Amino acid sequence: MFKLKNYINGELVNPISNQYIDNYDPSRGTVYSHIPDSDERDAEQAIQAAKAAFSSWSITPKENRSKYLLKIASLIEEQLDELALAESIDNGKPLHLAKTVDIPRAAANFHFYGTGILHYAAHSHSMEDTAINYTLRQPVGVAGCISPWNLPLYLFSWKIAPALAAGCTVVAKPSEVTPMTAYLLSEICIKAGLPKGVLNIVHGLGPKIGNSIVGSKDVPLISFTGGTKTGAHIASVAAPMFKKLSLELGGKNPNIIFADCDYDKMLSTTMLSSFANQGQICLCGSRIFIEKSIYEKFKADFVAKTEALVVGAPLDEKTKIGAVVSKPHMEKILSYVELAKQEGGKVLCGGKEVKVGGEFNNGYYIAPTIIENLSYDCRTNQEEIFGPVVTIMPFEKEEEVLMYANSTQYGLASTVWTQDITKANRVAMNLHTGIVWINCWLLRDLRTPFGGVKSSGVGREGGFEALDFFTEPKNVCVKLK
Repeated sequence: MFKLKNYINGELVNPISNQYIDNYDPSRGTVYSHIPDSDERDAEQAIQAAKAAFSSWSITPKENRSKYLLKIASLIEEQLDELALAESIDNGKPLHLAKTVDIPRAAANFHFYGTGILHYAAHSHSMEDTAINYTLRQPVGVAGCISPWNLPLYLFSWKIAPALAAGCTVVAKPSEVTPMTAYLLSEICIKAGLPKGVLNIVHGLGPKIGNSIVGSKDVPLISFTGGTKTGAHIASVAAPMFKKLSLELGGKNPNIIFADCDYDKMLSTTMLSSFANQGQICLCGSRIFIEKSIYEKFKADFVAKTEALVVGAPLDEKTKIGAVVSKPHMEKILSYVELAKQEGGKVLCGGKEVKVGGEFNNGYYIAPTIIENLSYDCRTNQEEIFGPVVTIMPFEKEEEVLMYANSTQYGLASTVWTQDITKANRVAMNLHTGIVWINCWLLRDLRTPFGGVKSSGVGREGGFEALDFFTEPKNVCVKLK
């Protein structure tokens, strides 16, 4: 059975312990490869390799850094089919989703920052004839980048690309649940000729590798995407060490639908924002609030469309809902369905495990689920489920729905559907979320910052803000006389 390797100092190497972790294909429920069960020694090797490489990479002309990133982007595009297949098997998502969204966006991340660094500017301020103040933005050092399992290569590259573009070196930890595309990226970096030690990828468990990266005195900045509880732990370790910190954490996103919306467009987009990637996207709208006058119509149409979604093997072209990422995660999702019932919720469709038959019969499949009749402040509506489960609830007044929407500890994203532009802007201003989509969902421009408020994290990724994060400003004042 295939064994993945770590990528340290430009080479693919076995873990020092020679121990491995089973890597499951969630669509079949079977082990299909092994990943390194790395420990603190592997992490330290990677950190020291990155530290040694920083002195030269940080002063490599930006034009040269750009060429490496653009070469990586090109190789990702060339290997799109291979990478998409690996992600589909590793993650359980439909192949067409990996092929049309995840892998192209990973290539776009490298391309954006490979070109963006060429236009990254500092500022100068004249004090008339007395002095000139200018700001140097210099790379900080070794960046620790820790990414999640739901969008494995897309989010991995979103951290790595701006760090490398800015002149930082990187020690990266992909999720142990979905490591395959990160391993293939290692091979791509070797093929691209990326200098040794500039990027290091260490596979393994969070308590061993993640903690080693976060706690190292030689890693001055951390970028993490994942659960809020883990983010709180990372902050508790990093803050006393005064590290730069970016945390992109959980979400419990509201989807607010007013009666004056473009109904057909809203309905088709809401299907995506509810169940894309089996609901395993931090931006999915898991709480849907519908103006009372159209609630019954929406409910009937939404349930009918949801029941028509094909749950099946990721490689089947007809599949709209693939497998969730693991058996424990499937059990967690189903436990929330049972909790919803206990809280008085009515399951309108789904809410159960699906057996798809044949070689995939032991995979981790859940029917897309819609639940109504819950209070806005019950646990089901307050806690992140991260699966194909949404709740629906009517509202009458704008003030009422804003109270519902803002009631959770999270504040990542929200969606508003209305043709009244004044109302749209007013509601957007009063939503406590870092991102608001009006009459659309997941429409991203890489030039804009990305991130949440409250327990959804701190800091911003995306745009030139990401380059700002991986650099440190230094003010220089030159006296003219």
